[in-house]
Amino acid sequence: MQLIEYFDKGVDVNPERAFLIGANEQRSYAETQQFSYRFANLMAAEGIAPGTRIAIYAGNSCRAFECVIGMLRRGCVWVPINVHASVEDTTYVLNNTETQVLIYAAATGARVKQITAGCSHLRRVICLEGAEGGNAGLAELLEGVPATPSEVVCAPEEVVTLFSSGGTTGRPKGVMMTHRSWEMIIANTQRLNWCDRPVNLVAAPMTHAAGGSALALMGMGTSNIVLPGFDPLAIMQAIERFRVTHFFLPPTALYRMLSHPEIRNHDYSSLRYFTFAGAPMAPEKIKEAVAVFGPVMVTGLGQTEIGTNVTYFPPEEIAAAVAAGDERRLLSVGRPSPFARAEIMDEEGRLLPPETSGEIVIRGSMVMKGYYNDPVETEKAQAFGWHHTGDIGVKDATGWVYLLDRKRDMIISGGFNVFPSEVEKVLLGHPSVQDCAVVGVPHPDWGEQVTAVVELKSGTTLSFDEMRAFCKKHLGDWLVPKELHCWPELPRSPNGKILRRVVREYFWQGRERRI
Repeated sequence: MQLIEYFDKGVDVNPERAFLIGANEQRSYAETQQFSYRFANLMAAEGIAPGTRIAIYAGNSCRAFECVIGMLRRGCVWVPINVHASVEDTTYVLNNTETQVLIYAAATGARVKQITAGCSHLRRVICLEGAEGGNAGLAELLEGVPATPSEVVCAPEEVVTLFSSGGTTGRPKGVMMTHRSWEMIIANTQRLNWCDRPVNLVAAPMTHAAGGSALALMGMGTSNIVLPGFDPLAIMQAIERFRVTHFFLPPTALYRMLSHPEIRNHDYSSLRYFTFAGAPMAPEKIKEAVAVFGPVMVTGLGQTEIGTNVTYFPPEEIAAAVAAGDERRLLSVGRPSPFARAEIMDEEGRLLPPETSGEIVIRGSMVMKGYYNDPVETEKAQAFGWHHTGDIGVKDATGWVYLLDRKRDMIISGGFNVFPSEVEKVLLGHPSVQDCAVVGVPHPDWGEQVTAVVELKSGTTLSFDEMRAFCKKHLGDWLVPKELHCWPELPRSPNGKILRRVVREYFWQGRERRI
């Protein structure tokens, strides 16, 4: 099946059920289906052929996501771009994916003018609202376009989305996901996260995992509550008001939510699956989340290149591990899901026995087709017939997978291998630490020195001696940071992930930080 057909299954579940609910707007499944017909017919009239790459440059909104459904109806390829990314990065993504159509929100008009000046492949630029900056308005273009049902038949191996890889370690690559990939992601999601009358809260950018989750859930007839961005209080109120069942946040955003003074003053009893993913999460924070939200926390291994939950740690088992005080199990990202294999591989392509560290590799139909126009990186990622995640981990004898860290982030200090996330998980257990990044800093004797950069909770302090004493209770001496820096704010990607690369570059370039 094609990705758009899963939206139509959502229509079949209940055409009058809300598909998208925003602050001042709401669209039913039937209304969005009608819009998608008109949008697809407009693209056909404009000469936009199936397979054309289309990007939407806007924040979270009902109309923007309706356009995604419309382009899928036309058989086009969605290129998500984050409205919070820089002009330079946005221009790079559009050029790297050879995007031909750009649809943008009027509020971004000034940046769009700069972006389009540097994009050689764009042939059509349309404003989501009215005409702006010499560009046509979508509403005007749609006037008189019939909502005649249309169908474009796409092969299972045709590309349907071109998300960009996270970019936390360098320039993002265009990740080619096919209809077959999405079919398996959807099957996995429905198998693992099913419930009746689901309500999904979208607070993270729809251009990343939140948008992917909305696509994966639409076949269930899910209603999506669309918030403009991450606001802890607005999230708490929305969960309570709309009886939210499904929700995703990256750990760094969840930490901020847990520290909010109103966190225990709302009703979260409707939640069934609160997914935290994108980076390892400290056991102490998982315990706190279960205490606040109940036995609903979910995690697993996922990437832009493989979708979500190729390994899965279900809510009841996380709650059981918390109740048992099993901190080792809380460090796991779960066991391989029903439709994927996850193994540990060495540099020579050999699969490794239990409790032996190596690179986590994945096999399954949800894996990407490859990187757009990048055969060299595609070959590296698919070496030995497996997808290489770039993550170092271990798998125990009963199949539980443990993520140690990104392969390229490992610190070698005095001959010891140090995984930053191992240290970060301990630091995050300190009551003053809001978030942190651990990096290797050049050292004349040890090669690299383990260094902690922390973002403190409001109104708190942390001394170097206090930090070392706290870490020594949980870590070997070679793992304890030899230096502490407190920054007002850690650098993050538009998706909210801590950019260890940026932190590391600061120290390796030897610049003095002025704060």
